[in-house]
Amino acid sequence: MKFLVYIIMFGFSLLAFTSCLSEDPKGQIPEDRAYSSADDIERGLVAELYNYIGGSSDSQGLQGTFRGVYDWNSLTTDEQILPRRGGDWYDGGFWQRLYNHTWTSSEEPLYDTWCYLYKVVMLCNRSLDLMAGKKSLLTDAQYMSYTSEVRSLRALYYFELMDMFGRVPIVTTTGISNDTTSQSSRSRTYWFVVNELQQSLPYLATGHSNYRGVCYGRITKPVAMFLLAKLALNAEVYTDDDWTDGKKQAGSGIFFSVGGKQLNAWQTTIAYCDSLAECGYRLEDDAANNFSIHNETSAENIFVIPMDKELYSNRFGYLFRSRHYAHGSALGLDAENGTSATLSTVRAFGYGTDSLDKRYAYTFYSDTVRVNGNVIRLDNGDTLVYRPLAVAPDVSGSEYEKTAGARMNKYEIDATAYEDGHLQDNDIVLFRYADALLMKAEAQVRLGTDGSAPFNAVRHRAGMPSRPATLDNILTERLLELMWEGWRRNDLIRFGRFHLQYDMRDYDYSSEGDAHTIVFPIPYKCLEMNHKLTQNPGY
Repeated sequence: MKFLVYIIMFGFSLLAFTSCLSEDPKGQIPEDRAYSSADDIERGLVAELYNYIGGSSDSQGLQGTFRGVYDWNSLTTDEQILPRRGGDWYDGGFWQRLYNHTWTSSEEPLYDTWCYLYKVVMLCNRSLDLMAGKKSLLTDAQYMSYTSEVRSLRALYYFELMDMFGRVPIVTTTGISNDTTSQSSRSRTYWFVVNELQQSLPYLATGHSNYRGVCYGRITKPVAMFLLAKLALNAEVYTDDDWTDGKKQAGSGIFFSVGGKQLNAWQTTIAYCDSLAECGYRLEDDAANNFSIHNETSAENIFVIPMDKELYSNRFGYLFRSRHYAHGSALGLDAENGTSATLSTVRAFGYGTDSLDKRYAYTFYSDTVRVNGNVIRLDNGDTLVYRPLAVAPDVSGSEYEKTAGARMNKYEIDATAYEDGHLQDNDIVLFRYADALLMKAEAQVRLGTDGSAPFNAVRHRAGMPSRPATLDNILTERLLELMWEGWRRNDLIRFGRFHLQYDMRDYDYSSEGDAHTIVFPIPYKCLEMNHKLTQNPGY
């Protein structure tokens, strides 16, 4: 339709902050005839936006694809690595630059990720502008519900932009030109996101977003509350406009208005996490249920990317990317023999010791590989054995060049998946209640109180004994529980660990690196196209 073609082109133009388009394609339905009822508005201006949460090509979608939000938040950490394996996985040194924190502003995938995030922001702006012009077709309750949902979705994307790039332009309308798109400080963007979510919260639906039905895959009250808890927990980071000087405001002195009360950052996190329990979320008895082929009934998952190989084009490539070729073949799928857990990660799980965390078995493919009880063999007849302790940034020429590293498991294999395993039926988990419990425990400890109850609830579900709820233990527990889920960079930054150069040989953070890398550079192409943008410190 005319308006859709126009605004997508417009959005790409504005997200790069160049200039507005003024010419429309011909022969399409006029915009004023596109929406003639409340149902048209809900479908076309609200529900349609969720088509962009997942993706089918590089740098598109919040998870599931390569070289986008997930990779920038995971392969830059001590959690996982994509080692060079001879002629495989070099790609101009891109993956090694991620791991070594030597990326530059000229990385094409970084620019593509920026463009993706702003594309969705601009599509949300378009929806809000069009709904304002069609307000007469809606009741007051419908208008507040629809606009609040779109504002919340836009806030999610600004959260990602602020988290990744620090200082970004806040654009809230389609009627803006490139000469008014200066950057906002990180703290201003932070409070914009918080306020948008808090103002929208009363008008959002109350249903569980992960259940199939009218709320499936959409932002509801619990989704917004989880994100507000995450924002409050990271308040010290996000309100710090000079992140390279080592100074930041204490969370106990950062205040939010919650339910008519003034609460500090830690109290705010606890309040929103408690609200999730009141909404009926709980830990599944078996954590694997959250990642099963049909995980839409999970009582723990809060926000997901809906996956259905018959209905959606959203792709999930991480299992495919991680498995050895022979492993994929045995499953009747395919594989790329790439991503592995780092040495420090498998050490944290207790691999090679008598205290192996029980989550290791369902989190990783490790050691001798079996499918349906059968040992998998390589082309030469040897047994396929993944070698967790042999991993390194470059394993080229080593004895275990093709088999080094523990590989991604966690999501149940959908043997009926399409496109070599990319199109599966397991929904991709973005937010879940175990994370909320660990956030609550951390906030309680930072508040100076006891966080043992929520912390050990997660451990006991995993069949692990109680541990003291210290900050160090909580950081480790977040790795053990949330491995492969895309939160590691966020966690390390909050704990002051992301800019440290970790030692691959041990779970140890030894020497300080460059603090500027806790945010990524503004992509060079964006600076070229909009001279009001300035580069982040250190780049």
